[in-house]
Amino acid sequence: MPWSASVDALLLHLQKVGFEGAPRPLGYDEAGRQVLSFVEGFIDPDPSDLDESRIAELGRMIRRFHDASATFVPSSDAIWNVVITPAEEDLICHNDLAPWNLIRTSTQLTFIDWDGAGPGSRLWDLAYAAHGLVPLSPDASISDEVASRRLTAFVDGYDLDQQDRARLVDMLGPRIRSMYELLRRSHETGVQPWSKLWSEGHGVVWLAHAIYVEDRRSVWAEALNSGTDFVD
Repeated sequence: MPWSASVDALLLHLQKVGFEGAPRPLGYDEAGRQVLSFVEGFIDPDPSDLDESRIAELGRMIRRFHDASATFVPSSDAIWNVVITPAEEDLICHNDLAPWNLIRTSTQLTFIDWDGAGPGSRLWDLAYAAHGLVPLSPDASISDEVASRRLTAFVDGYDLDQQDRARLVDMLGPRIRSMYELLRRSHETGVQPWSKLWSEGHGVVWLAHAIYVEDRRSVWAEALNSGTDFVD
């Protein structure tokens, strides 16, 4: 892919600065395919079994990634596969920090699928991650109270300051809705694989999730305003 070299450079940088939550680039095979280190563990699209300590650990892990990425200087000819224009750009983000891209063991957490990495912002990445990993979803079998506690643990783990907590609350709805808009536009223009996902009903799901989060904005705001630092 045109962006493989840029992704490799990012992953090499993360390795050099000691971030352990990503695979290592190992070059290319005889067919020119990108090769990455194998990561042991399992993937579960449903993060509900993660307790608040593990949720806080994910927040800390994403903070370490963002801090490491903030010291990465892409080459002048870097190419990125960014499908949604971010609200801001201040570092290279993963852009799909979600349970389906999280490999777990009892002691290690690793994010995979870095092909969508590219310019974005801490809060842009964090809002998307909160949606999938807390999760903030009408399909989750947790109450608003439990979701609030999990969101607080996640944000406390990241050590987000009070000003950015308020900004994160404002970004949650628009960030989730941006996925709905991507699928809708792609369906109208026939861009794959997003058009196919729209036809399979994913657009309806993302819209329902956006409405769910937007309707509870005051719930998330209260949780993050009153939450205290999470103690593991």
